[in-house]
Amino acid sequence: METLESFIAGTWVAGQGEGATLHNPTTEATLARASTAGIDFAAALDHARRIGGARLRAMTFSERGAMLRALSRAIHAGRDPLIAVAIANGGNTRGDAKFDIDGAAGTLAAYADLGESLGAARWIVDGDGIQLGRSPAFIGRHVLVPRAGVAVHVNAFNFPAWGLAEKAAVAWLAGMPVVSKPATSTGLVAARLVKLLLDSGALPEGALTFVAGPVGDLISHLGSQDVIAFTGSSDTGARIRAMPNVIANAVRLNIEADSLNAAVLGPDVDASSETYALFIKDVFRDMTQKAGQKCTAIRRILVPEAMRAQVRDDLAARLRDLVVGDPALDAVRMGPLATAQQLRDVRAGVERLAARARIVLGATEVALQGVEPGRGWFMGPVLLEVQKGEDAPDVHRHEVFGPVATVLGYDGTAGAAVAQVARGDGGLVSSVYSDDRAFTGEMLFGLAPLHGRLMLGSKKIAEHSTGPGTVLPQLVHGGPGRAGGGEELGGVRGLSLYLQRTAVQGARATLDALLDPGNTS
Repeated sequence: METLESFIAGTWVAGQGEGATLHNPTTEATLARASTAGIDFAAALDHARRIGGARLRAMTFSERGAMLRALSRAIHAGRDPLIAVAIANGGNTRGDAKFDIDGAAGTLAAYADLGESLGAARWIVDGDGIQLGRSPAFIGRHVLVPRAGVAVHVNAFNFPAWGLAEKAAVAWLAGMPVVSKPATSTGLVAARLVKLLLDSGALPEGALTFVAGPVGDLISHLGSQDVIAFTGSSDTGARIRAMPNVIANAVRLNIEADSLNAAVLGPDVDASSETYALFIKDVFRDMTQKAGQKCTAIRRILVPEAMRAQVRDDLAARLRDLVVGDPALDAVRMGPLATAQQLRDVRAGVERLAARARIVLGATEVALQGVEPGRGWFMGPVLLEVQKGEDAPDVHRHEVFGPVATVLGYDGTAGAAVAQVARGDGGLVSSVYSDDRAFTGEMLFGLAPLHGRLMLGSKKIAEHSTGPGTVLPQLVHGGPGRAGGGEELGGVRGLSLYLQRTAVQGARATLDALLDPGNTS
């Protein structure tokens, strides 16, 4: 059994004791152990701040971008071994593993391009000079500079590669060192990825610290110049917000939490159209990709009441044909849930939803391909339906983090659809499928305040759409309310989490000389 080590102050360190165990969710075999007992997190943070922060801040954006490009290429070169680990440790099919790993490489490459475009500067000038008095010689300007702390990234189990690289790419380009803490259950993938990144030689000393195992007292050592970016449950996010040092030091915090994402079918769409085909394809993919263990997966399927039976039956027919089993097999399209606890939680969640919604398809038992009987944490797709005239409040307030979604009817008006989606109390992404511009416009402005991202599906993009479930580095990721209230990625917008915006007043000639983006002195 492998022992996962943490990378602390430039050295690989094993924690004391047995720690937590990592499993193969297909066979339940033990793969590794991970512990952080005895690790001095205060010293690790100090090393990252003093060494890593200083070296990153001394680099220009273009130099940091070149670093990110080298890291992206290192992931691409080591892609196949990472895929194999993701299949074993995460229960991913090959396609799902590629989605995670290629997403990591692609996000690093996107921020490498951004670094190149920002050029030979080490800060960002925000806007033009503002005259502050009667004389144009006295002005004010705003500048964005790297914070003099460390960025602590606490990532979720579902995307151990993409989640790590997505957050780190932005922090590194901004000039902040990273402490990366993956979810322990799928930490084997993250550990392999970190070794690839370190072995590339592209990272300066102190730029990356890796925590393999429980978070321990790491967060309690953070101060006013530090940043936390957390992805996970809303309960854990609330506990981080309430930590005394986070409150006392006003530690900058970004949280991405739960999200009851919706897909809304417009009343103009008929079952023979390209837009309908796109809708069904997107819902099916989001229910089954990563076994539905995606923060952007579609959980609520809103359709005009007249189309409810059609949509229900078409989705159920596609889901019945899904091959579930050993993700290492080519024919398998959905593997197990990541952990035994995930399986228990999803089963309990389905039971909770089924108290007020009808199960159309799915049960805890499912025919599995290539799996030893009684082994693995498997669950087939579950489709539920809320009958006309019924109310199922838990569909709008409880996220079941697995291959589970619910069909709900609405009266065909945009107002009614918006009201249903709004019951989810904020989300990461929802999607609207319609070729009626008036309906789409009403939905856009009705849903925009409730979400970090919207996807407008139509026949015009049917051949090109990446779907709502794919997080793109060019667009913001996050959302209000239940989704955590955070925002990351979004190209240059993502850098603001790690930069301090400071207003500077002085002589125009002095400020122009000092803050010129091309000035590296």
